[in-house]
Amino acid sequence: MIKQVAILSFILMFAAAISVNCVYASQYSLSNEEEHTGSQALSQEPHVGKVAETMNSGGYTYILLQTKTKMFWVAIAETKVDLGQDVVLAPGMEMIDFHSKSLDRTFDSIIFSEGLITQGGAVAGQGGAHGSTGSQQKTLGSKGAKPGDKENINVEKATGENAYTVAELFEKRKELDNQDIVLKGEVVKVTPQIMQKNWLHIQDGTGDPQTGTNDIVVTTMDLPSVGEIVTVKGVLFSDKDFGSGYRYDAIVEFGQVSK
Repeated sequence: MIKQVAILSFILMFAAAISVNCVYASQYSLSNEEEHTGSQALSQEPHVGKVAETMNSGGYTYILLQTKTKMFWVAIAETKVDLGQDVVLAPGMEMIDFHSKSLDRTFDSIIFSEGLITQGGAVAGQGGAHGSTGSQQKTLGSKGAKPGDKENINVEKATGENAYTVAELFEKRKELDNQDIVLKGEVVKVTPQIMQKNWLHIQDGTGDPQTGTNDIVVTTMDLPSVGEIVTVKGVLFSDKDFGSGYRYDAIVEFGQVSK
């Protein structure tokens, strides 16, 4: 009888231990899942630190940023920075396991930032293309992240129904809102896999660089290369605001890209 009671007590203690361990394991897994999910979010605060390493490739400047607490990689449009330079970088989207074809390197984590922030609080090289104040930040993908104006672009306008130039899309964006359009131009910048889309900047030589009407953003699942002349079929949206700073006077969505 005593032996049976002892065995029963041991079984109850063993079951209780398993239950406790399962609870701890469940909490640990949930914590890890939340941390992983958070790492995909759009960063909201500027990144302040010192340039520990830098390299230029594929139209981007890659910076290994040393902050007070950690080191991490940030990519911006190609900009001159020096080793040891103190910099303030605008917020951006963190990419996990991002592979750079031009570097043939995979980054465990990298933030695509809008660029350097000047002492006045504005992002260097930007002039408030949306008429916003200097203190208002735009995140990656907005017109604020527009690449430098490329000279000598002169692409013939697409032919057929619904064909427009870049300048015409901005000029007629209100009446063309939510309408099918066709656009032909040169790919001047590609940012892959942001918000599960590829973001292209297209220029055709029309429009005014001072007002930003010479460059239009196209979102697509296709992935052309910088420098290619492409034809895009998509839907134009006027004054599109994705939130978190993703705002456009005009943007082409659902793009189908062909050469």
